[in-house]
Amino acid sequence: MNAPTFTVRTLNPISPNGLSRLPEAHYRLDDSATDPDAILVRSAKMHEMPVNPRLLAVARAGAGTNNIPIDELSQHGVVVFNAPGANANAVKELVIAGMLMSVRNLAEANSFVGQLDRNDAELDRKVEGGKKKFVGSELVGRTLGVVGLGAIGVKVANAAKALGMRVLGFDPHMTIEGAWQLSSDVDKAGSLNELYAQSDFVSFHVPLNPATKGLYAPASLAVAKPGQVLLNFARDGIIDHEALTQGLDQGTISRYITDFPSAALIGHPKVLSFPHLGASTHEAEENCAVMVVDQLREFLEHGNVINSVNFPNMRLAREGHQRICVANRNKPNMIGQLSHVFGESDVNITQMHNASRGEYAYNIVDVDAPVGTDLIDALRAIDGILSVRVI
Repeated sequence: MNAPTFTVRTLNPISPNGLSRLPEAHYRLDDSATDPDAILVRSAKMHEMPVNPRLLAVARAGAGTNNIPIDELSQHGVVVFNAPGANANAVKELVIAGMLMSVRNLAEANSFVGQLDRNDAELDRKVEGGKKKFVGSELVGRTLGVVGLGAIGVKVANAAKALGMRVLGFDPHMTIEGAWQLSSDVDKAGSLNELYAQSDFVSFHVPLNPATKGLYAPASLAVAKPGQVLLNFARDGIIDHEALTQGLDQGTISRYITDFPSAALIGHPKVLSFPHLGASTHEAEENCAVMVVDQLREFLEHGNVINSVNFPNMRLAREGHQRICVANRNKPNMIGQLSHVFGESDVNITQMHNASRGEYAYNIVDVDAPVGTDLIDALRAIDGILSVRVI
């Protein structure tokens, strides 16, 4: 059987090293296709884009998916992928750079030097005389609180330990894989308030959702260690703006270092803002592209789901003649109804796997003979079925 050809639309420039992993014989790249099988995206906002009926998958070359209408795509059975951890080292290094900039007053010192007259005969004396205004402190022995111990948070925690800092971590949903990678010297905080109360620095590494919005709130200021530095390279909104402004004004927060500039805080003497540089390294962009392209190929060619944000992850070695992939709402008796349709069609199942994630579920069914359109139509007619695909 000849392998199918897939049309992939790119909404942003994607690393050539990632795109080169799509064989030209079976993939057509088109940045203007109106009915692609898949979309590769970085930062382009997709919320106003209509969902094309042919669309099978959206792959985000990065971790965050706020620019993608996940709920709408899920209702059409479109699988959304991201690249968790591919940019983790880039973000980790930026967090460490932010801490160093804050304790050594590097931005202010650079600004001071930039305003000196290079032709001034007193230049050396003024440099020596001015440096006392920028005396800082060292990271060794200071406490860093890390909120969220996923791929990035673990790297930040381990790097801070290597610099001689004490590290407190908080993540009630930490994975087993994350626990294996985390240094055993990282202390675990029992609550956010405990972490806020003990930390000289607090770095946030959680997604933005209803549970994490305003995670650092006005009430947090009452327990926070005075003069602490907040670092937000996760998402705007995790730190409540009222709490931030109040904390900066009263000195509870001595510095705010962020990748998400706010109009209200641009130029603030205690704020260092960067233009969303977290994943902006050549290495991170390449890592993200390679990861999501490989995941996309695995899904399009074999139906396997790896690092999806809306459907359960599932990987199954192929057996049999054909593979049928079914996305559905997570409702009772769906497996029974699927099996009944195959039985009524006299099609033998060689292997079948089902998994669910919240409202949605995904099935891989391998069969030992070709299936006809009648069977596919019968599957699609089941209440709750979102998409059916034969590979």
